Amino acid sequence: MSNQLSRRLALLDDDQHRSILGQGLRGIERETLRVDPRGNLAATMHPVALGSALTHPQITTDYAEALLEFITPAENDIATTLNQLDAIHRFAYRHMGDEMLWSESMPCELPAEEDIQIAWYGKSNIGMLKHVYRRGLALRYGKAMQCIAGIHYNYSLPEKFWQLLLASDGIPEERRRPLRDFQSEGYIATIRNFRRYSWLLMYLFGASPALSKGFLRGRQADLETLSEDTLFLPYATSLRMSDLGYQNAAQSGLTPHENSLESYVTTLMDAVNRPYPPYQELGTKKNGEWIQLSTNVLQIENEYYSTIRPKRVIRTGERPVQALCRRGVQYIEVRCLDVDPFEPVGISVETGRFLDAFLLFCALDESPPIDSIESQVHARNFARTVKEGRKPGLTLTRHGEEVLLQDWARELVERIRPIAALLDEQHNEAGVHAASLAVQEAKIANPALTPSARVLEEVRALGSSAAFGLRQSELHAAYFRESPLMPAEQAMFAEMAAAALAEQARIEQTDTGSFDDFVAAYNSSTLCGD
Repeated sequence: MSNQLSRRLALLDDDQHRSILGQGLRGIERETLRVDPRGNLAATMHPVALGSALTHPQITTDYAEALLEFITPAENDIATTLNQLDAIHRFAYRHMGDEMLWSESMPCELPAEEDIQIAWYGKSNIGMLKHVYRRGLALRYGKAMQCIAGIHYNYSLPEKFWQLLLASDGIPEERRRPLRDFQSEGYIATIRNFRRYSWLLMYLFGASPALSKGFLRGRQADLETLSEDTLFLPYATSLRMSDLGYQNAAQSGLTPHENSLESYVTTLMDAVNRPYPPYQELGTKKNGEWIQLSTNVLQIENEYYSTIRPKRVIRTGERPVQALCRRGVQYIEVRCLDVDPFEPVGISVETGRFLDAFLLFCALDESPPIDSIESQVHARNFARTVKEGRKPGLTLTRHGEEVLLQDWARELVERIRPIAALLDEQHNEAGVHAASLAVQEAKIANPALTPSARVLEEVRALGSSAAFGLRQSELHAAYFRESPLMPAEQAMFAEMAAAALAEQARIEQTDTGSFDDFVAAYNSSTLCGD
């Protein structure tokens, strides 16, 4: 254990400070495709009864019209967060007719590209901006990519936590950095440690070792054939997070610059403002109609597909990077988790407990800067794990030496153990974080217990990835339909949906100016300022 980690653990274990960790927040964004009873992509529009995808705070769409996104409020305990997520699912199922939610990260059998509808947000300027951005994504990555689903885990530590660490540094108060800067640096350091160790999450929670052949759209890939309609890799954990996911030549030159918030923001803003010749050849319009927001490396900063992001809640009319510049980092968004096809809401409370301990470990432990060579090593460790993480004898690179994945994984769990114990001390339910660690240890000792191995076993038995996805989707649909929401909960969600529709109507009625001018103003607002 590092000196910094042991010192900070002792500080948080003090009676007067122990309650601080219970004040952190976590929220979940779950993406999921709507499919018909046969497991084909739904061709219907976003159900009106769910409200407006533009303005609803908890139910929206991601890239495709059929790709729902459920967003929970931020809560102090992951169990409460998952109860919220469960309720959103039950409300959605009440208004989806015979459609179901797809149970996996990798898509169901997809129709032709022209038959995949890009998400629609109405005729307002902001709604059209969101739609045209997705047109640009389709142009740059293909529509099949817009049907991949994941779990995003939003995590924050309370301001009192950062105040305590800042005060414990031993620096006189008059010479201390502003709390905002210290907190941002703390989150960026957390992200660096996440880069070092996130391969462990892919081993433990990756759940996409196979995919439907049609997803590739004729592209060549180094995959093996499992059946007529299914491709796989025998030791893969997460093909979603491999080079088959959101990748292209334009982004290949972007590497994480997370040694400071300033360098991270600078890198993104350079990409948003730097022309990319192949996109310039396409232009922003075709036959007078917008096809992408810009011809730069990134249309907007959110197009950078990172496994983790520093975040700050944005204000009306503000861009994500402006919020970071003006008010610093507020929370982190973990983006590499596959949907767990064995869980109706896509993630278990046990997984959340481990993530809380893992992320707190990343925040407390020493986190030196990462140079470009080390960054490549971390990326290679991650890539090895997603494609062959369960391979017997697989090694990863640590400090210039090859070490067995399982040995390093066991060492990491031991380093996380005192953090899990600390979290359990301030938690109402005894031993829940330690119990989650025990489950992960069992997966490390026996790869057959990992979600990816379990998925592959089921796919082999059924002979098809699509058949497995459909079966799980049917099981989950029955689970939600058998136990609808209580009337008061149903009324609350219905009211929220109606309010979202009214807000979209208000935006459309009060809109002024042309869309061309709106895009020009948006694209010119990329610099940080007050």
